Amino acid sequence: MGVATAPSGPAAESDLPGPGRAHWLRVAHEAADDLATDAVAREQAGKAPFDEVSRLREAGLLTLLIPAGSGGGGADWATAYAVVREIGAADGAIGQLLGCHYFASWSAGFFAEPAVAARVEQRSAAEQWCWGAGFAPREPPLTLARKAGGHVLDGRQSYTTGVLVADRLAVRAVRADTGEPLAVVVDPARPGVRIDDAADPFGQRLAAGASVEFDAVPVTPDDVLGPLPVDEDMLSPLAALAAPVGRLVSVQLLLGMAEGVLAEAREYSRTGHAPWHPAWPVGTPHDPQVLTAYGELTVLTRSAAALADQALDAVRGGLARGEDLAHDAYAEISVLVAMAEAAASRAAQECTTRALDIVGTRCVSARLGFDRFWRNARTHTLYEPVAHRLREIGDYHLNGAHPPFGLPA
Repeated sequence: MGVATAPSGPAAESDLPGPGRAHWLRVAHEAADDLATDAVAREQAGKAPFDEVSRLREAGLLTLLIPAGSGGGGADWATAYAVVREIGAADGAIGQLLGCHYFASWSAGFFAEPAVAARVEQRSAAEQWCWGAGFAPREPPLTLARKAGGHVLDGRQSYTTGVLVADRLAVRAVRADTGEPLAVVVDPARPGVRIDDAADPFGQRLAAGASVEFDAVPVTPDDVLGPLPVDEDMLSPLAALAAPVGRLVSVQLLLGMAEGVLAEAREYSRTGHAPWHPAWPVGTPHDPQVLTAYGELTVLTRSAAALADQALDAVRGGLARGEDLAHDAYAEISVLVAMAEAAASRAAQECTTRALDIVGTRCVSARLGFDRFWRNARTHTLYEPVAHRLREIGDYHLNGAHPPFGLPA
């Protein structure tokens, strides 16, 4: 069984309201350049990224995906992916934070009724919310119990991206009485929310992730977005697209990391110094081993990027089909995204490791910060392992088995 080529895409960019793709890519490039100037110092300081979020907010990137009619940027997912990749190349942790924000802020569109989703979007745009999320399926879910006037949320999540700086969290919970899984919005400032940021990760330190305790946190009916089934047969293929849409964020982030470290290694090899350390000695850009390594990593990254482009086209086509999307077509899209995940994960890990060989022993200086690329990529791939994705790809091609519904961690 083969993976289908991309279905026909949605409306042309010129038909979308809002500033347009070219505008947002220019804004993203400027924001990435700004983040790159002090990326090493910020990463080594490891402070909660309130300033970085302010930079994204001032650039208009936080409301990028919200429809223009609701006060947002009116961009599509293809543009959001490109922005995450651009930001991720400059700062992998902020790229993860932004990608998680996009998926979490869009979750109402997948799981809530249209009227509820519209209210969430309008308020998110008006108040410039930064979103965090915790949908990880590999740990016990939070519990949502009925209470007069609404519900209360209890439990613990060991890691929630963005929680240190988020205005809202999108989390997975189950009803205490029925066990039905749900997507729930939580204000982290509410009583009963306790954040423990003592994890001290070695990578993705600015993704603002931490563990969170929820102790009888009040949840109103409007905060319950909708069902979050674990079985694709229990929800429509359109709602199931939330899984590949979210996982493609991870793909773009990993590609950004790979491209970012190669660009920085190239700059250092050509000039003999990093832009912020002009006094360092000239390198050896004509060394045959350096040329071979850079060539291999470029081929690996470009190949992964081409597969990601195919997956992106398939996702766009699936979203364009809407309720006409069939389960078989959804399965093909999901498998293609899984293939892109595997390729991007390998590219990021290979590039962030072997780029150090391109630079040579000079890269051991902590002041250059080359190690942050490897630490960031390795941390992200630990949270999003691809071994199970490879098994799903094999099971699909050999046995025609549909991959299970699974949101990104």
